[in-house]
Amino acid sequence: ALVGLPATGGGVLTSGGSMANLIAVVAARRACLPERFFDGVIYASDQAHHSVQKAALVAGFAPGQVRLVPSDARFRLDVRALVEAIAADRAAGRQPFLVVGSAGTTNTGAIDPLPALADVCEREGLWFHVDAAYGGFFALTARGRAALAGIERARSVTLDPHKGLFLPYGTGCLVVRSAEELRAAFRIEAAYMPPEGAYDAADLSPELSREARGLRAWLPLKMHGAGVFRAQLDEKLDLAQRAAARLASVPHLVIEAPPELSLLAFRLRPPGLAGPDLDRLNQRLLSALNASQRVFLSGTTTRGAFLLRLCILSFRTHADRIDEACDLVARHAAELLAGAAEGAPPGPLAPDIV
Repeated sequence: ALVGLPATGGGVLTSGGSMANLIAVVAARRACLPERFFDGVIYASDQAHHSVQKAALVAGFAPGQVRLVPSDARFRLDVRALVEAIAADRAAGRQPFLVVGSAGTTNTGAIDPLPALADVCEREGLWFHVDAAYGGFFALTARGRAALAGIERARSVTLDPHKGLFLPYGTGCLVVRSAEELRAAFRIEAAYMPPEGAYDAADLSPELSREARGLRAWLPLKMHGAGVFRAQLDEKLDLAQRAAARLASVPHLVIEAPPELSLLAFRLRPPGLAGPDLDRLNQRLLSALNASQRVFLSGTTTRGAFLLRLCILSFRTHADRIDEACDLVARHAAELLAGAAEGAPPGPLAPDIV
């Protein structure tokens, strides 16, 4: 019900989004390709999580069978480029079978144009998978449902309760439009296994032995109700907008990816500085922020540029912490820019970004 899949749907709890993506790739391969699947082709954005490529590798595909389609100015999968890639592969005798859309990329939080991707998949007869590990649970909110429109047309969706429901790590999920497609992909009969017709989670994924993940997903919802989680996620959407508004006022700071949900990416971009020198400036800004031990931000490099990421997805994060983070960004940015103008030697980088 969360993402609008029909009553024929089902799913399985996993260790996380990487395993969920792997299960989806295998299910799609089994449903859409023959036993010899060496001509099958998978499509994902150049911003997609690397677990999609790893899932393809583990599922038996060569690296050349995964097309990383260019993204647009908003870091979203370019639908026209996708259509062209599918046509080129068909003309070359290959078998397109799977498109992976992202509902909140790791780099910038971008949401691919899900309705347009669903249209392409319906027209071309392809499996449509949505990696919503980060963004999926925002569908509990009205704004999140609007941003994720089109996800209900997916054939499979990855969700991570250990992200959007704030649960312990090791709590992931795959939901599918047809539970029978999971069984068809993974059920293997053996005399010592439960008989046909009995429920067995081993029929839905590669795992036999598994943790009791259902308890840690069910118990918080049973105790607190969905409304508490909805309110928390709504607050994170508000906080991301608050942070974007505050950071936009910092001199020479550019928000390269405004928040679509609760993640935004930004960097200092003063005049006269570019390339590696600009990246080093922003890496030092990140080091200074994290050295304060008051907040923790992360960085990424996309399209050849180093960006700082502010991802707001903890039930303990509230407006006071966001204001403090923005104040720290403004203070350290001013210090770095003043030092650069005076020719002061740069400070050290943190070990994690050296």
